[in-house]
Amino acid sequence: MSDLKQMYKTLAEDPFPSELTIELGSQKLVFAKRTWVVDGQEKGLRYGENPGQPAALYAPKEGGLELDGVALRNTPGGPVLVSSTREEHMIQAGKHPGKTNFTDVDNGVNMLQYLTAKPAAVILKHNNPCGAAWNEAGVATALQNAFDCDRIAAFGGAVVVNRPLDMAAAEIINSAYFEVVAAPEFEPGVVDVLKRRKNLRILQLPGLAELESFVGQPFLDVKSLTDGGLVLQFSFVNRIRTVDDFLPAEAEKDGAVYAARKPTAQEADDLLFAWAVEAGVTSNSVIFAKNGATTAIGTGEQDRVGCVEITISKAYTKYADRLVFAREGVSLYELEAKAKTDEAAAKTLEEIRAQVQEARGGLAGSVLVSDGFFPFRDGVDVAIAQGVTAIAQPGGSIRDHEVIEAVNQASPQVAMVFTGQRSFKH
Repeated sequence: MSDLKQMYKTLAEDPFPSELTIELGSQKLVFAKRTWVVDGQEKGLRYGENPGQPAALYAPKEGGLELDGVALRNTPGGPVLVSSTREEHMIQAGKHPGKTNFTDVDNGVNMLQYLTAKPAAVILKHNNPCGAAWNEAGVATALQNAFDCDRIAAFGGAVVVNRPLDMAAAEIINSAYFEVVAAPEFEPGVVDVLKRRKNLRILQLPGLAELESFVGQPFLDVKSLTDGGLVLQFSFVNRIRTVDDFLPAEAEKDGAVYAARKPTAQEADDLLFAWAVEAGVTSNSVIFAKNGATTAIGTGEQDRVGCVEITISKAYTKYADRLVFAREGVSLYELEAKAKTDEAAAKTLEEIRAQVQEARGGLAGSVLVSDGFFPFRDGVDVAIAQGVTAIAQPGGSIRDHEVIEAVNQASPQVAMVFTGQRSFKH
């Protein structure tokens, strides 16, 4: 088994050149390969998505790109974020970073660019958020709320915050296992606390405090195809920057006009938050959120109602795990194993399951956002049954009137707004 473990420690051979040039018509972009000296060894990425896959990270070096009058973000000299990371930003490298470490952090940047108004924290795993939160109380509270959303999935994840990391946040990080933490800066003494975890990658990325400087400006998004071809697109840009950007949920059918209740101020704020997080979630997806924190995140499902159902199921499991850990100091799965032979443990498990059912997995009072429109009312009905009070979705379905009818028939009536844009991420 020890030989198998070596594959995760071995640096892949790097066949990539020091520069990469992209020419689009008469415009040229030049990128420089990023390497770092770690423990006296200069190398680039450890490997790609898996051991044995050579990979390289390139940062903008020269040039710029303007298409259809839009200046794209692929220009040098921007805020120090992932591709600009140098040795001085790797406060503790642990070992040379791999592709997934950086792409997780980068997707944290992607979401946090729309959450600059308050201290915010995102925990990511496999390039999807496990939990996210923002509030006025500070980065530690945001981080704790994000962690509480999914303590299980957060294991081995990446933490990205948009404010200086304080001591309270550092203690939260050290109470669990994380691979990476990235912050714009660290308050005095915090790095010493974080360094207790020898393999934790600690990144200081000053650009995390400057995200508002480029929000709304797309970058060149490149997708490689199996046959070697390329798809180029402008990156997704979130049009919902304030609650006033939401559109009323209205539809007309056979001469009748259907209109949904408007969200309250708190509901609108939670919808604004959740729609920002939605920019970083693999589609099809839905997000439940309450009081500035995600309560459940559903990712990558093929059908809309199925995504809602699976997300609810996840919420019940994660909520039960949180209750078990708070009460017993073990995971839900450890308690379930013990309950098979221990009568007291079985009784505890039964009590906790009853609590979970009563609280509907912590979803009651949540809002819901969906990255695509609801083609049928079934997904909305399923969410309403869990106590959802407000919904945001793109709109544009031929059955929008049925979906609006679903929220209007709910008791109490559920609010709905349209975003006027889809937020798919593939």
